[in-house]
Amino acid sequence: FGPVVQLGENDPKSTIKPQFASLLKGQLIETLTLEEALSLFKLPRNIGNYEDKEVVIGVGRFGPYVRHNSKFFSLKKEDDPLTINIERAIELIEDGRRKEREKVIKIFQDELKVQVLNGRWGPYIAHDGLNYKIPKGTDAHSLSYEECLKIIQSQKSSTKPKKFPKKGKK
Repeated sequence: FGPVVQLGENDPKSTIKPQFASLLKGQLIETLTLEEALSLFKLPRNIGNYEDKEVVIGVGRFGPYVRHNSKFFSLKKEDDPLTINIERAIELIEDGRRKEREKVIKIFQDELKVQVLNGRWGPYIAHDGLNYKIPKGTDAHSLSYEECLKIIQSQKSSTKPKKFPKKGKK
């Protein structure tokens, strides 16, 4: 995505294909040195083990990340994927796990799976792939299963399908 550096040439007679690596955020193709370009091919790189699993640093379509135990954790803006150490990577892994634990407030295990979650804009109810606002002044931690169903029903009945105006004939 965006400008890339290439290692090797594209020769149709050769079985060896060239390698490509994307530039990191803030790097410009005009000011890139040979050393910086070659260092981009070191990614993804294994920086050690944590809890008997590999810790890998890489750059994906959503930016630089730490991969551990098949889970991905974003690097912060101040973290450089080429120089980050295992201690900092472990901090990011633990921070990501803590945020994931804080996301779930309650889960009601019934035939209707209803969850009370903590989201970006506050707590909400998730049910059947849809999200429902919790009314202001309601404590999300003290909601019962029946109260959640009432909120879902009231919001289902209040939302009407949007009708789009028909296009005029030409």
